[in-house]
Amino acid sequence: MVKRILPLLLAPLLLAGCTATMTNLSPHQLPRNSNNLYPLEVRLDTRQQSLRWDSLKPQIVVGNISYPMRPTPLMTNRFEGLVPVPANADGITYRYRIDYEYNSLGKPKPGSALSEEYSLRITNQ
Repeated sequence: MVKRILPLLLAPLLLAGCTATMTNLSPHQLPRNSNNLYPLEVRLDTRQQSLRWDSLKPQIVVGNISYPMRPTPLMTNRFEGLVPVPANADGITYRYRIDYEYNSLGKPKPGSALSEEYSLRITNQ
């Protein structure tokens, strides 16, 4: 009986160890600017030991369009990018997506993490 229940009790602990948490570091509201490009920043935290940090490909997803992000200087787990907002729009909704590889038996395998949805409101000055 115990042998049947033990794997069920340990499964949540094993699954929780591989999750990635993305923290939105961007403000929810920004003043409108002349070039219509707005900075967004995210932090990635994970306890996944097999993650290949050099394979991270972070992006900002707005609708079905993706915008690349780049690493923040002097930080290994923060990324920043610019997203355009049309001059006639008062905001956007977006998500962060990070594609990566992780070590496995044999070749590295692909994985990805998708954040919750966030909104950015643009205000007129």
